[in-house]
Amino acid sequence: MRLEIRRLLVATMLTAGLASCAQAPVSAPPPPAAQAPPATPAPTPEVASGAVSNAQWAKDMDDFAAQDAAHAPPHHAVLFIGSSSIRKWTSLTQDFAGTAVINRGFGGSEVRDSTYYADRIVVPYQPREVVFYAGDNDLNSGRSAEQVVDDTFAFITRIRRDLPGVPVVYISIKPSPSRAELLPKIRQVNAQVAQRAAQLKDVHYVDVFTPMLTRDGKLRPELFEADMLHMKPEGYALWTKLLTPYVTAKTP
Repeated sequence: MRLEIRRLLVATMLTAGLASCAQAPVSAPPPPAAQAPPATPAPTPEVASGAVSNAQWAKDMDDFAAQDAAHAPPHHAVLFIGSSSIRKWTSLTQDFAGTAVINRGFGGSEVRDSTYYADRIVVPYQPREVVFYAGDNDLNSGRSAEQVVDDTFAFITRIRRDLPGVPVVYISIKPSPSRAELLPKIRQVNAQVAQRAAQLKDVHYVDVFTPMLTRDGKLRPELFEADMLHMKPEGYALWTKLLTPYVTAKTP
């Protein structure tokens, strides 16, 4: 009898214990802390623009800004922009005496660099005309002729965006003896730019390539400095003669 009572008590206790366990809430482990996805870095201006190492021109841009602060640039001038053939044109003011000109060439630059910095060294001056030279550095760095042509008209499109009525004068790529191996590509770029420019209003192609060759098509080293890349005053005198009808013409 006592044994049966003991068994009954044990069974009752076990049943109660199991019921208690079944009713007790089970605490779920806390969810892992949410982690924000890694931020995608914004593209740098160099990448976004497609230009090559724009940071290397920061000093040039600062120098231009300092020049403007020290001496206010003339209003509605003819703006010359591009690579070293423009930068080294130190006689520009004398060569076009009586015409307000601004020189914003920066040596070693490519077409895309002028496009990238147009908001700093083109648009703010509100020029009445833009004279542009670049392209041989581009070919020398490995750009194809097609890319240089496209880059050139991208520059013109950029100018048209903020200066829709301003004429653009494109100086053809010159035949430098030190880059004679590039002459076929230079000819290709010049021909394509000339063809496309002829279809656009107020875009003028000026051929300096042909006059810088002899009558039988040979290079003229006497027009160049010792490096056979940059021009002597004789070369700039030739350019002045070819550009005078465009630069001295009174445009709106």
